[in-house]
Amino acid sequence: MATARPRPAAPGCGGKLALGTVASCASISGARQHAFTVTSQVAQDILLVRLREVSGDPVSGRVTGPTGESVCILGPYLDECRLGAAGSYRVTVSLTYSTGEAAYTLSAESTRTPSTCETLPAEFFSFASPGRAGTLPAGLASRCFTFTQAPGEVLQVSEPGGRGEVRGVIRDATNQPLCTVDYVERCELNGPGPYRLFLGEMYGAESAYTLKMPRLSHQVGCPALPLARFGDPGPAVAAGSLPTDTAVACHALTAAAAGPVVVRVDAFADQFLSWAVYDAAGALICEEWSHAHSCTLPAAGSYTLLARSDRWEPLPYQVAVVSLGTAGCAAATGTNWDQPALLVHQTSAVQTNCQPFRGEGGDRVQAYHAPTAYNSPYAWIVDEGGNEVCTEPSEEDGCVLPSTGTFRVVSYLAFWNADDVDLTYRMQVRRLSQPVGCPTVAPGAYDAPPAGALGGIRCRSLDIGTAGTYRVRAAGAENDRRYATVYDSTGHRLCTDEVCRFPAAGRYPLVLDGGTASTVIDLDVTYTVALLPLVPKDCPTVSDSGLQDPPHRGRFTAAGQFNCLKLASPAGARIVELLPGEAVGAAAPRVSVVDASGTQVCDSSWSLREYRCELTGQAPFFAVLDAAGGSPVGAYSLAFARVDGPPACPVLPAGDTGATATTGADRFAVCFSIPADQRAAQESITWQRTSGIGDARLSVFDAEGNRYCGPTAYAVQRTVTCTLPAGPVTVLLEADGVDATYQLTHRPATAPAA
Repeated sequence: MATARPRPAAPGCGGKLALGTVASCASISGARQHAFTVTSQVAQDILLVRLREVSGDPVSGRVTGPTGESVCILGPYLDECRLGAAGSYRVTVSLTYSTGEAAYTLSAESTRTPSTCETLPAEFFSFASPGRAGTLPAGLASRCFTFTQAPGEVLQVSEPGGRGEVRGVIRDATNQPLCTVDYVERCELNGPGPYRLFLGEMYGAESAYTLKMPRLSHQVGCPALPLARFGDPGPAVAAGSLPTDTAVACHALTAAAAGPVVVRVDAFADQFLSWAVYDAAGALICEEWSHAHSCTLPAAGSYTLLARSDRWEPLPYQVAVVSLGTAGCAAATGTNWDQPALLVHQTSAVQTNCQPFRGEGGDRVQAYHAPTAYNSPYAWIVDEGGNEVCTEPSEEDGCVLPSTGTFRVVSYLAFWNADDVDLTYRMQVRRLSQPVGCPTVAPGAYDAPPAGALGGIRCRSLDIGTAGTYRVRAAGAENDRRYATVYDSTGHRLCTDEVCRFPAAGRYPLVLDGGTASTVIDLDVTYTVALLPLVPKDCPTVSDSGLQDPPHRGRFTAAGQFNCLKLASPAGARIVELLPGEAVGAAAPRVSVVDASGTQVCDSSWSLREYRCELTGQAPFFAVLDAAGGSPVGAYSLAFARVDGPPACPVLPAGDTGATATTGADRFAVCFSIPADQRAAQESITWQRTSGIGDARLSVFDAEGNRYCGPTAYAVQRTVTCTLPAGPVTVLLEADGVDATYQLTHRPATAPAA
């Protein structure tokens, strides 16, 4: 039998592989292997090898040395093979699973003795350079560039193209990698030169590229941007456009002295543009995310501002760098509360404003700021040198001045539209500690208009004669609650709720929205302040037999007024509040029940009106009443009923006749009892208006005062089915305060209708 001759490899499927070339093999099949030879001229070389699948089944490879030792395995990406002695190395290519068929390419390049290297001239490293454009052939392992720079120089490298798939590595004269050429980043040449850059496409595809590596240290080619003053920056504005998210723009800054600056980018671009400032040696001084307010230049000299886009499409921008000196500042303002708010103008997208004020060391100052139309203002306080004070987060409001002198509020509006010409915002620089200009409010009395009358200044000075706990509430002219903060004499927050404990006699400032710096409340505000002892006194006593006795009638005569009632029920009693069903506004006051220490027990938001209120704590108990927002004045009538204990109401007979109840302005709640031996465990209870107007709702209580059924919705007539506990129960019908009669009946829920 004749021996088959081995078939020669197809062109490009084996043999000598020259560095910097691409061998293309149209077919490899089954268990066949293709062998290539590549020669290294020097010892300890690093060989860049790319095995690329063109079509078909997966291929893999390996590199072996002159004595057959394994050097590296080849995968789908660019591989670095670290060689030993100079000489010939074998590259073997095969199908990964020894089955099927594939086409592939193979390419190799030496990092120590590359086949060819293009020299990058000195002008290439200018920011004004258009870069070096070219195309990487499909399958090429790497393309080499060489350049000379002084060791220690810093380059600004960026993605060469291909949406992140063209990448490179810069190596020094000892073949050590220094940095990658990939995303936008800084590359410090901290090894000896000359330097080589090896550039390739991640998957070996043909790809166009534009290589840019401007020198960030001792930069050239950046247009000069003079430092701007406060106010409209005028010509000290740079405008440009970043074409893609791989683009970087630069601006040359010159500082006459050390000090802080503000980098201002126009509002639209600020959402997609990031910036950083570098010194002449290429060291990072500050960047946007950690220096949003200001950037301190450490010395006089040259600096570089870099701007980078975060978008894939072109991004126009404007930028100004404002020196935090005193040039362009407005006239100084005072910190008294009885002066009008400032109106600040902004006539440029990148303008920054400066508002000086005088302060003493230890003063706690709040800079309030708010736009006159929708926008986002920013403001912070700096010292005489422009350095920001109060940089650490604090649970307290305002900023404590570290020394005596002139301070400034630096501020600007963030958003600017193309057709904007002059935007405005308001500002108040106010002292929270030892405030001046706040009208004085002394404690008042329940059932009377608040002592702190309506007025037009954001703050009040609460004159506390005796230490203790007080009720403090600010209300607008329509009785809408105005949230306020009370401070001590040093400006520390004392309370923000309605209940405030004053540790000593003295005067305490109250400020509307005191802790909200993004609000300005000017002298046109109208509000009143109720300042009352927490435990009411001199309150009329109200009956807890409101189902039999006439209701209590009262009136609110002014916004912010609190009224009070002394409850007749003892500790442990369970009560409910009764109101005419149609009551709204001031006629349906908010009610809070407190004990003898002023501790709240319950209120009308739930338990008093929808469940029941158990009087826990120390007697006597008081009901504190105030009108709902939007209802500053008006009359009301209400009653309280004790619902625990044996029912004291007439019996509601079973059957179709039942009982009749009459309601009116003086009797808007009626009750009946159902003895335990006259009902089933589950009862159907019906009410129906038989004359008059209005409607009613129904509840059922057990002997312990627990509400088992209801309250239902108000209706002219309705039948409810109620599962009841053992023992007698009380049926409560609450109606509108108008003349009407109702028929009530009950029967076992399982019994057939007559």
